[in-house]
Amino acid sequence: MKPVHARVLLTGAGGGIGREAAAALVRAGAAVLLAGRHPARLCAQARALGEEPRVTWAAADLAEPAQIERLAAEAASWGCNVVVHNAGTPAFGALAQHDAAAMHRVLQINLLAPMLLTHLLLPHLARQAQAQVLCVGSALGRIGLPGYTLYSASKFGLRGFAEALRRELAETSVRVQYLGPRTTHTDFNGEQVQAYNRATRAAVDQPAVVAAALVRQLQDEAAERFLGFPEKLAVRINGLAPTWLDASFRRHGRSLHLLPDPARNPDTSERMPT
Repeated sequence: MKPVHARVLLTGAGGGIGREAAAALVRAGAAVLLAGRHPARLCAQARALGEEPRVTWAAADLAEPAQIERLAAEAASWGCNVVVHNAGTPAFGALAQHDAAAMHRVLQINLLAPMLLTHLLLPHLARQAQAQVLCVGSALGRIGLPGYTLYSASKFGLRGFAEALRRELAETSVRVQYLGPRTTHTDFNGEQVQAYNRATRAAVDQPAVVAAALVRQLQDEAAERFLGFPEKLAVRINGLAPTWLDASFRRHGRSLHLLPDPARNPDTSERMPT
């Protein structure tokens, strides 16, 4: 879809990738409905990007099903024909470090909320001459790494949802896509994640790189896109023969066990890149 024809509901609009994506979409000519949890920030962001009705905002906490319903109604009334599921919550650390509440929240925000929002908007989207649902996931939706058990589970689920729905809607006007960034420099990167990235020699992209890829994928309608090398290669190998890569990630497991105990630093124990 050409950006000038796009009316984009962008969740997680106030985050690192979200801010860059919103700006890139507006520059490309799209109208954008910014969605996030903080009304004052969204209002200021919308004013900085442009004037209504081309840029507007709606506050919603995606952990609350009732607020997801309200957001879907607002987006449909506004006339959205593109949904970008960009909102996400972090989860870094060994599985033993996560409690049940953290597991529920990560799966709710990263997986259930996009599914519910898509379900609610699908009748509206199906009535459009052209519509797209673009799920911003992660390379970790194709590659499971030590330290990312919970996050990978949510993103593997999101990628599976996008793949199945893409095939389910193949004969309709709705296109479903998945974008898999690699590690990205956002506020999610606490000290533990940065130490882990250094120890495992992970390359880190800037949010603007992801935003540019998002706009490109909106335009070319590619079903899936993963960013970075060797991540693109690892995604392909992992899809064909996942056990071949097991030995490659032993350093990641050792690095994880060498990190400080997150219980002593709770402010960084639940952060990771989008």
